[in-house]
Amino acid sequence: MHGSRAELDELEERLAKQLTEVRAERDELAVAEPVLERVSEQIAGERVWASTVPAQMGGRAVMLIPHRTSDVEESVLPPDYQRILAGVRQAAGPVMARQVGELLGVDVNVRAKLEPLRGKLVGLVDRGWLRKLADGGSPPACHRLLDHVLRPIRQIAASGIGAARLSC
Repeated sequence: MHGSRAELDELEERLAKQLTEVRAERDELAVAEPVLERVSEQIAGERVWASTVPAQMGGRAVMLIPHRTSDVEESVLPPDYQRILAGVRQAAGPVMARQVGELLGVDVNVRAKLEPLRGKLVGLVDRGWLRKLADGGSPPACHRLLDHVLRPIRQIAASGIGAARLSC
């Protein structure tokens, strides 16, 4: 029985040491969890901020405009671009850059003020947020909505999985 008492004393010491280590780790976690939460919130905030901040490209400031996909919301666009899309939506039909400028209050008679808008419109077309028609105008809002809804169907049809003929 004396031998087992020594074993129990040794086990008690190991368990006491482990308990001390566990308590120390728990205390560290109690401090680390709020820090992790703050850092995570900060990173999330920086991601939102970074999506609307100009980036440097070739020594010039350029705005990062994401390609339009089904999981990308319009709200990720910088405010200027959101206003442009809203202006295009207000139009009753296809619009030209000059018409969008008028809707947004841009002095369309001054070429230097219209060209930046035209560049933004081209960027929105290039990234799939707007469609450019053969005559240069943008399609009416209903066509843009249909295009957004039907794009996956068109992709399936193009892949050869099924045949579809789409029209408006």
